[in-house]
Parts: sequence; structure tokens; C-alpha cells
Amino acid sequence: MSFQDHTQFFQTIHGDIKNMLALHEPQEFEAEFWAYPEGGGGQTCILENGQVIEKGGVNFSDITAAALPKSASAKRPHLQQRPFRATGVSVVVHPQNPYVPTSHFNVRLLQTVEQDNRISWWVGGGFDLTPFYPYVEDCVLWHQQAQAACDNYGPDLYPRFKKACDEYFYLPHRKEARGIGGIFFDDFNELGLENSLQFLRQVADAYIHAYALILARRKTQVFDARERDFQLYRRGRYSEFNLIYDRGTHFGLQSGGRTESILMSLPPQVAWRYNWQPKPGSSEARLYTDFLPAKEWINL
Repeated sequence: MSFQDHTQFFQTIHGDIKNMLALHEPQEFEAEFWAYPEGGGGQTCILENGQVIEKGGVNFSDITAAALPKSASAKRPHLQQRPFRATGVSVVVHPQNPYVPTSHFNVRLLQTVEQDNRISWWVGGGFDLTPFYPYVEDCVLWHQQAQAACDNYGPDLYPRFKKACDEYFYLPHRKEARGIGGIFFDDFNELGLENSLQFLRQVADAYIHAYALILARRKTQVFDARERDFQLYRRGRYSEFNLIYDRGTHFGLQSGGRTESILMSLPPQVAWRYNWQPKPGSSEARLYTDFLPAKEWINL
């Protein structure tokens, strides 16, 4: 039995996200095609030092290999080291302006072979927002779009996936969230394959709509050196999460993926300060007190 081919489905999402970003960033992405040693490959599209986007990556990949890594089989240990095909799109946008949040999006389909040669599959993905100087209306919009993407497939999905996102994008060693969340799901197949793919399309559309509106609202806002310094400091948290905890990073490296594409999510400039604390009552402090603690943004 062979794996199903959904290349075009994911390539369309890949193109739609690039087109949305192109409406706000005049500089073009540089596209690089690459081949995976065991089978398949992908396209990495990178933009650096643009007018709006300091660094952005929109990646498509479709690979096959002989052994499913541990990071992808934690909930299905019987499938470890089984043949697999992984197809997906991953996006990270690091803006120039500290008032524009960093955004992350990904959707993927993973297929693998059971011991009896049956094909097992599941989908995963979601999107989350990492603001530096947040606005309540942006956070509410983000979660409204996340909820709208989920509601056609069951009223329980948004609360489940929102909770999973809050728990996943959390830095235990810092005891703080990476951002204001969104939705996150993995090992998900309860809708059936066709409905699951339709759901991934809804998730992509929600990300495109929400982030385009936030970009339009914030990209021309004036900022100064202090706000830029805080943006670089908070990017350190983003880097820590991606390198220490992110399962997508672990999967890519464990599966022998293309390192440059896997680590494209890291910001171009980052700053760490020893034991820095925001001034009480400052705009920087409000990020920690009013936005990073998990809350029900829909109700606001």
C-alpha cells in the first residue's frame, strides 16, 4: 500500500501565505528548492531585511524516509522506526517593527506504515502569536479567527486546541508563556482524512486573515531604540523555546532534514541580558502581567 499524495493541497497553502505577505512587504522572497536524501524534498522561501519583515520563512516540505523519529512517535511508540511520509507547510515571520507581533503557523500530514502494512495517518499544526507591545483587539481578533476555524468541526475543538497551545508554547525554565497562544493540535485524526484536510485549510485561512489585519494595523507605527531593544530581548525567549522544546525542530533534526530550513524560524537578531526585569507599570511590564498569563481572549 502506498502513501497518498497531497502535495498540491499543501503547495496551495504555501503560495497563499506568500501572496498575503507580499501585500505588506515589497521585497520578494528568495526561493530555494532542495532534495531529501531518502525521497522527496521541498521549497524554502526566505526574506531578510525587508521593509516590514526583518526575517520571514515560508517553507513547504514533502519527504519520505524509512524510520519515523522518536519526536513524531511519542504517542505511538509502536510506529517508531517505521517508514513514513511527512507533508506540510511551516511559517515564521519576524517583523521589523516591535508593534507587529511575530507569528508562527504550520500544518502537516504524517503518514506511516503499521506492522501489518496498513497506512496510519494524522494531522497537526496551528498558529500562535508572539507580541512585544500587544493590543487587546489584536489578541481578540487572533483568537476569534482561531475559534472560527474550529467551530465548523465541533464546539469542543477550539477550547481543546487553545488549551493545548497555551500548554505547549510555554517555557518551564522561565515559568512564562512564549506569547498569547492560538491553537495547537497534533496526532489528530478523529475527523477522517478529507475533513481533516478541509480543517487544515480553514486553519490556514484564519491565519492569513488575522495576521494580514494585524500587519496592516501596526506596520507603520513609530518606535524607538528602547522598544527595539525589548523586541530583541523577547526574541531570546522565542529562540530558547524553538531550540529546547519545539517538537518540529526536533523532528526535523532527528529525521536528518535540511538544517537551514529547520532553523529558519530563529530570529535574525537577538539579545540576552543577565537577570533583566521590566520597570513596574511600564509597557514592557504589561506584557508579563496582562498578556502572557493564559486567558480566555474570546470573552474580552
